[in-house]
Amino acid sequence: MTTELNAIKFKSQTHPSHRFQNLYGLLGDDLLYQSWEQLNKRVAPGIDGITVPTYQQALVENLTRLRLALKARRYRANDIKQVFIPKSNGKQRPLGLPTVDDKLVQQSVSQILQSIWEAGFLPNSYGYRPHKGAHQAVHSVVLNLQFKGYGYIVEADIKGFFDNLDHDWLMEMLKQRIDDKALFSLIGQWLKARIKTPEGD
Repeated sequence: MTTELNAIKFKSQTHPSHRFQNLYGLLGDDLLYQSWEQLNKRVAPGIDGITVPTYQQALVENLTRLRLALKARRYRANDIKQVFIPKSNGKQRPLGLPTVDDKLVQQSVSQILQSIWEAGFLPNSYGYRPHKGAHQAVHSVVLNLQFKGYGYIVEADIKGFFDNLDHDWLMEMLKQRIDDKALFSLIGQWLKARIKTPEGD
């Protein structure tokens, strides 16, 4: 599977206007197992209550079931379990917890999308990228302040960005590089998944 993802990455780099087809077909055993290896094994369970250790006890059977459901187009996204975690300012931040099945398929699709879009990011872009994060960003800022003569830092944030993300525009942006209705249907399920609050709403 790494070879196939590398081929997509190479095609994306060398053909910036190419629209990829048949990506849904990559959601097989190899990619699901690869996604399992990358999954955070300490995450809380989703709406079905199934923990990662419980899922792992029947891993082969679970991944086979998931792969067959995807192949037959029977996979359906589960509801999202909402919990609230405390923030440093005393407020609470809502957090959505997908099921292990959904996490695995989402991770698989994420790997495919990263193979396409990673080539387009600038080296100084650190958000939500593989092997990049806040620590590297801070290190870069420190180096720039020490050696490039900058005298100030500007911090900005978009309040509630993910709460206000326009799903139609998001899909239009994906269509710039992807021509795969089955994959769009899958992503659409996650965007429209119902959120179950602690009160059961």
